[in-house]
Amino acid sequence: MDLPTVWFCVIALLWLGYLFLEGFDFGVGMLLPVLGRRETERRVLINTIGPVWDGNEVWLIVAGGAMFASFPGWYAGLFSTAYLPLTLLLLVLIGRGVAFEYRGKVDTDRWRRAWDAVIVIASWVAPLMVGLVLSATVFGLPLDANGDRVGGPLVILTLPNLLGSLAVVAFSLLHGAAFLALKTEGGVRERAHRFALLLGVPLLLPVVGLLLVAQLREGAAWTWIPLVIALLTGLAALARQAVGRDGQAFVLQGVALAGVVVTLFGALWPNVLPSTIDPAWSLSIAETASSPYTLTVVTWVAAFGTPAVLVYQGWTYWVFRKRIGTKHIPPVHAA
Repeated sequence: MDLPTVWFCVIALLWLGYLFLEGFDFGVGMLLPVLGRRETERRVLINTIGPVWDGNEVWLIVAGGAMFASFPGWYAGLFSTAYLPLTLLLLVLIGRGVAFEYRGKVDTDRWRRAWDAVIVIASWVAPLMVGLVLSATVFGLPLDANGDRVGGPLVILTLPNLLGSLAVVAFSLLHGAAFLALKTEGGVRERAHRFALLLGVPLLLPVVGLLLVAQLREGAAWTWIPLVIALLTGLAALARQAVGRDGQAFVLQGVALAGVVVTLFGALWPNVLPSTIDPAWSLSIAETASSPYTLTVVTWVAAFGTPAVLVYQGWTYWVFRKRIGTKHIPPVHAA
């Protein structure tokens, strides 16, 4: 396997890590007014992701940086065409981070409600934009022979791309509910558990639709395998959730997500950004890859830096692994 193909797989892996970690992160934010009925319960929801939300966002930054370093043509083609959803994504992520930090600075209900609204809105908008950009990568954009976009800034709003946005939002909601069932106790856990069981199958439908569209339009024979794995493990996760095996359900959701990512990037290969005007104008791995020297340097940097980052982030999750309940909220936050 040559270095361009290796880095194509690395970028797919980075997207998998981001969607898995930030997926439940977004889901918790979306479910804040649904599962958090009192201030102490909303504080419990926020505390489940408080130590990790900023680290989860690093995966998106690294994915973009890896794309820039290893496939500058892919980076330029995608980011220049999708600059509106990417800009909106950046703004809501900034607002969401500020809301987490400022929510507890003033002890009034009005202040907290305002920042809660920012968290909820940003948590809905962000996965919509992520799904839009990721789907545009898989299904393609109107690119001419020079790799430039044809049409206005809204050409990215196609039905397959909108389906991808809906799929990421649906997965985030289900993943967030599974995470809260795993990380909380008491009333919040019970409501998260009921939410996942009641809406689990409907929330899986957009993901199934996205996979089938990608497979039927661009997929190869072998990509049916990860697609079937994704479907079976997604249903298995709901089955384990039904019997109270929250940890197993959460892991199975990760396996299902891995099947989704492999299916999508398998359908994309050997291109990195298809042209919807003429397949001959699609941007391929070979055409957009950096020089062999650049890829070699980037590979060595990643070989030394990645283990340290993984160990640090893994340690963070290990330290904050226990369940959280309203009894753990200090009186100053429970007032």
